[in-house]
Amino acid sequence: DKVLAELIEPYELRAAKLREFLQDVQPSLRYDIVPLADPYGPSVTDPDLQCLVVSEETRKGGEAVNKRRLENGLPELALYEILLMKDPDHSQNEEEKISSSSLRQRLLGTLLRPPRQDPALPSHPYVIGLTGGTGSGKTSIARLLGHLGAFIIDADKLGHTVYSSGGPAYEQVVATFGAEILNQDGTINRRALGAKVFGNQEKLKSLTDIVWPEIVQMVKEQIKEAAAQGSAVCVLDAAVLLE
Repeated sequence: DKVLAELIEPYELRAAKLREFLQDVQPSLRYDIVPLADPYGPSVTDPDLQCLVVSEETRKGGEAVNKRRLENGLPELALYEILLMKDPDHSQNEEEKISSSSLRQRLLGTLLRPPRQDPALPSHPYVIGLTGGTGSGKTSIARLLGHLGAFIIDADKLGHTVYSSGGPAYEQVVATFGAEILNQDGTINRRALGAKVFGNQEKLKSLTDIVWPEIVQMVKEQIKEAAAQGSAVCVLDAAVLLE
């Protein structure tokens, strides 16, 4: 449930940084670093523990630990409450305290690691994939990047094109799902097609097996067009189409 959980560093790295910090603070300090697989960890089972450091925010958690210890026949821990450090540089949308969530938000828009070099891929244009569900902001980000000069490829629009009349997947879609999905003018009725495939995994797979390869081919052609126009960056807006 953490904010931007995908940006949280691996446990091994965080533990290594903590050891480095403790070494700087007090080289003679003896300590154990224990990963927590649940909210309590060893605090409710270790008879040698004597004190638990909490904040105003986590005091209720400390009280829950003591309740569980009593249930396990262990003595309560002394709860030592510390103050939270204020962050003088926090923005309006961030927490007032020093917060790892706020720090992760500040990473947005920064380069986390160098782009992967693959000799099999052309260096230009540089292709950025935008994925995410409805309402996740793909269209807004694509629009902003387009204003900066990026060549935009909308996979959803290409999907409509492939089974439009005369499109590369039109005849196969009609042959697979029948003439009842057609409007009077011969175009595919998307609502009628959707009623056939949504909720039926087998039929949905039949549709994607027809449509997606054609969309992929159109995407490749669009990327070539971007290169021909001299675009340095190409943005592919595709919810779940491509990996």
